[in-house]
Amino acid sequence: MQNKIPATSAPDVITQGRELSALARQLRDDINRHAHHYYNLDAPTIPDAEYDKLFAQLLALESAHPELKTIDSPTCRIGGSPQPAFRQVQHDVPMLSLNSAFSDEDVIRFDRRIKDQLSSNSDIAYAIDLKFDGLAINLRYIKGELTQAATRGDGFIGEDVTQNVRSIRSIPLRLLTNKPPEIVDVRGEVLMFTADFERLNRHQRQAGDKEFANPRNAAAGSLRQLDPMVTAQRQLRFFAYGIGLLQGATMPVSHQALLLCLGSWGIPVCNEQGVVQGANGLLQFHRAIQLRRPHLPYEIDGVVYKVNCLADQAVLGFISRAPRFALAHKFPAKEALTQILHIDVQVGRTGAITPVARLAPVSIGGATIANATLHNADEIARKDIRVGDTVIVRRAGDVIPEVAAVILEMRPVSTKPFFMPSHCPVCGAAIVKPNGEAIARCTGSWIQCAAQRKAGLLHFVSRQAMNIDGLGEQLIDQLVDRKLVTTAADLYTLDVNALSSIEKVADKSATKLLQAIAASKASTLSRFIYALGIRHVGAETAKELASAFGNLPDLQKANEERLLQVKDIGRVIAQSIRSFFQQPLNNQLVEKLLAVGIHWPAMPTASQAVSPLAGKMLVLTGTLPHLSREHAKHLIEQHGGKVAESVSRKTNYVVVGKNPGSKFQKAQELAITMLTEDQLMRLCTST
Repeated sequence: MQNKIPATSAPDVITQGRELSALARQLRDDINRHAHHYYNLDAPTIPDAEYDKLFAQLLALESAHPELKTIDSPTCRIGGSPQPAFRQVQHDVPMLSLNSAFSDEDVIRFDRRIKDQLSSNSDIAYAIDLKFDGLAINLRYIKGELTQAATRGDGFIGEDVTQNVRSIRSIPLRLLTNKPPEIVDVRGEVLMFTADFERLNRHQRQAGDKEFANPRNAAAGSLRQLDPMVTAQRQLRFFAYGIGLLQGATMPVSHQALLLCLGSWGIPVCNEQGVVQGANGLLQFHRAIQLRRPHLPYEIDGVVYKVNCLADQAVLGFISRAPRFALAHKFPAKEALTQILHIDVQVGRTGAITPVARLAPVSIGGATIANATLHNADEIARKDIRVGDTVIVRRAGDVIPEVAAVILEMRPVSTKPFFMPSHCPVCGAAIVKPNGEAIARCTGSWIQCAAQRKAGLLHFVSRQAMNIDGLGEQLIDQLVDRKLVTTAADLYTLDVNALSSIEKVADKSATKLLQAIAASKASTLSRFIYALGIRHVGAETAKELASAFGNLPDLQKANEERLLQVKDIGRVIAQSIRSFFQQPLNNQLVEKLLAVGIHWPAMPTASQAVSPLAGKMLVLTGTLPHLSREHAKHLIEQHGGKVAESVSRKTNYVVVGKNPGSKFQKAQELAITMLTEDQLMRLCTST
């Protein structure tokens, strides 16, 4: 047996040392380069999660081998260097970064360290703030007047953006107090709400200018405009989360009291904050806000935990670049790097041709992503997306994967631009792009094009349409391919023998599916209209049409002028509806569907008595005995009411079921009328 070289061999130690030194140097260079693009150019080259991995790797390497740490290591820095276009500002109290947690175990260890360092046997009280995806700012008020605003920069020296910050309307130019501190530095985040970001990008597209990749880049780019007038047009917001320097006043005793103090001065403070006890409280808040995250009006990438007692914070102190008393618990990554292996095109129910990137599988936010939409040919050309490219893939809205950007420095030399096909890959019909539209379409009809037929059937059986449970994409593909189903009406002529002939469909499953198909015959007019798949007619528009016409024949023969009288329907939608019902094949399909027994209750028209729910705002909470949440919502809307997600002073009724939540308590506080399911049904049937 060959003898192993001893681990203490001098040559081996020297070699290992050189390799580790080279690795540390490479990590420093990569992190500095990416940080420059992120902080200084507002043009990130890698996702945040990838940057965090590199930083954690360097931090671990330097911790294990302190001799490798240099004075210019990124672990000794806090942010990016200031922009030379702005005057430099030195922070009297450094604006530190936070250590990050990526798992429940990290949070539990953080809590354990805090308890050990404070010698506490009781649960620690923690203040919780959201981790906004924006730009950190220091606002200096002297005797209550805003005199200076500076970016974080490298944590010690930032950029003077006072004139731009003055244009942010939510930031007071003077504190709302008769006894302001001599000097106070308010710390917070400048950000852009999602709706404002989308509005800005629409304006950028219309002007032919470059779009922003995300709200954080948009906020940073807007704040760094040399012309404050441009900043003023960008609808920036601000939330405060701390105080730096404070002179001529007493610091509050806790973080929560600090936020209350800032709020009393007229400084914007986010309402999504609070105080919890111990690690369990931290994790419960994190899980709860993660569920609500898609519904927040702004983007966040985690939650910030701070020991609530400021005296305890002082005892815990700081380590290097971060406070010991605070932690940023990040959400799972929404972005990742991967490679485009191929680009295909998919055909939708209206013939829309959508290019799709086939990716080297990558995990994002706990889900494995292998495909991503490329939207349309214009989007591919704008981003210059090619097969072989390394790209940043993002889960838009945490659901739909899309290619956010191409990493051009990693592009292979052999790549070529992608061009859309000229003919449908399914039926061979020509693909055309109508004037004024971004989407190219297959010119074959749903009769000629199996892809349109399959997509149309999948839409017909979807939850908001006919709601036929058990009819998924794979089964519909087989039904169409075997020519068992040509139109939606054919679904209602299927029998057990036909379904059982399909692979993996047993007699019991076939019987259950037929029961679901039969049950779908009892529907509503709005669901039926939506199920028809009329272009531009979504579920909400279908409800407006059902409410306005009350029956199908009047809708079928309505002219464009009559359609334009319906709420929220413009010229494009009206023309689409009119065009749909002018095609004989579509009217034949409607007749067949009615002939197989699809029906719905008659709807009240404007000439009939008005429901007691008309114009009322209702909120649902808890589990109702017989009605599903969706069924109850539809029932309310059918009788002229509206359903809101939260209770406010505008709420007229709260419908209460079993195990109601915080909405019930809020309704009690506001003395809002409560309804049971039976009471709701009586209101719906009374006139």
